[in-house]
Order: sequence, then C-alpha cells, then structure tokens
Amino acid sequence: MSLVVSEVNKSFGQGSSKKHVLKDISFTGKEHEFICILGHSGCGKSTLLNVLAGFSAPDDGSVTVNEKAIKGPHRERGVVFQEHALFPWYTVLDNIAMGPSLEGLSKSESREIASSYLELVGLSDCADQFPNQLSGGMKQRVGIARALANKPRILLMDEPFGALDILTRETMRKELLSIWLQLKTMVIFVTHSIEEAVHLADRVLVMKHGEIALNKEITLERPRKSDDSEFISISKELQSVLETIESTRGVS
Repeated sequence: MSLVVSEVNKSFGQGSSKKHVLKDISFTGKEHEFICILGHSGCGKSTLLNVLAGFSAPDDGSVTVNEKAIKGPHRERGVVFQEHALFPWYTVLDNIAMGPSLEGLSKSESREIASSYLELVGLSDCADQFPNQLSGGMKQRVGIARALANKPRILLMDEPFGALDILTRETMRKELLSIWLQLKTMVIFVTHSIEEAVHLADRVLVMKHGEIALNKEITLERPRKSDDSEFISISKELQSVLETIESTRGVS
C-alpha cells in the first residue's frame, strides 16, 4: 500500500477572487503509517483531505494509491468527519452495516461485519440504540466503526475529536491508537492540536498557506508521555513553525 501526492494544486473562485488553497503539495504515505496534518484554520488541511478522499479533484498534480490515480470516492479510503454524520433513524448496528450492504452483501453478512467492528470500538452493548442515545465520544466511535466496516486501506480523519471535551478527546486518542495498532491501516489525521499530533503520528505535515512548511518524522516509542523531554522538544519545534506561520499570515 502506497499513497503518493505529487505537486497538487487546488484553487476556488475566478479572476480577482480566485484563492489558491493548495500549492504544490507533495508527500508519500507508507503502509501502516500514521500521518497527522497540522495547521491553523484556513491553511488547506480539510481541502487536502477532501482531495485524498476523492470528494474534490485537484486542479493539477496527481494523487495515486498503489500507482492508480484517485478518481472519486472509493471504499479503499474510509472517511471520519468532525461531525459523526450518523443516520438518526438507523440503529448503531445498522449505521455500521450500511457500507457492507451497499457493497452487495446480505443483511446477515453486513450485520455480522458491523458487529465485529462495534466490538472493536467497545460498543457491542449499544448495537440496538439510536445515535441520539449516545454521548459525543460514543458517536465518534460508531463513526470510526462505520468507516472501518468497508475495510479501507487508508483511513482519512478530519479533526474527528475537535468537538469533544478534553477528557473524552484523550480517551478517544488512546482508543484510536489501539484500533490502529490492531488493524495497521494507513491513517491521515487532520488536527490543529500540536499535542494530539505528537501523541498520534509517525509523521507530521505542518501546513502553511496551502503549502507543506515542515515534514517531521516522529520516532518516539508508544505510549507517549507529554512530559517526556523529547516529546516537549518536538512540540516546541512544531510550535515554532506554527508561530512563524502565524506571524507571516496574509504576507505570502
């Protein structure tokens, strides 16, 4: 499994109102790698994730998975949004079973797959509940299970814990790492939190005005502790880059 992003550009608008959102974005993702895309609001993180998902096509450049160009959404790339986007009229189990069902599997097969992923995220007891009966963290776990039920090779996550309180967020971070260590899928995770990026990532891409300002590999052993000296050093390095970006915002 390989992901190759090569000189991707993306803009919106026309004429004098045209805004270049992505500028010559290039990076590669390796099998089983956990990549965090870190940056301020408006830097192009979510736009890049939408291009990787196939929801939006680049103006030029290329995105390939296993040397095949991305052409629209595909089950090999699962997506988890900040808002869980669950169907309120379906039970938790049926929300997760929808993907396999759309792939042509029988109801019983789809539900069996859904049950296995529901167990993976620790919510087997909630199978017959509806989304409005769940907490925010539980809804996001269902969203992750739903994305994983299609057995994607790449999991794309757009600030999935951004709307959660800090304690729930820390719990979700640990659970996501546990799931990732079991499944070893590639993860591309968008965040604006330095601590979250250092806790999670094998590599952090720091974005500046639509460009990659830093491509930082993180080799700290897991589980990582925020009071570890190397953790603090890496966090300060990322903070320095972000502060430089903030001071030049609107200049470049």
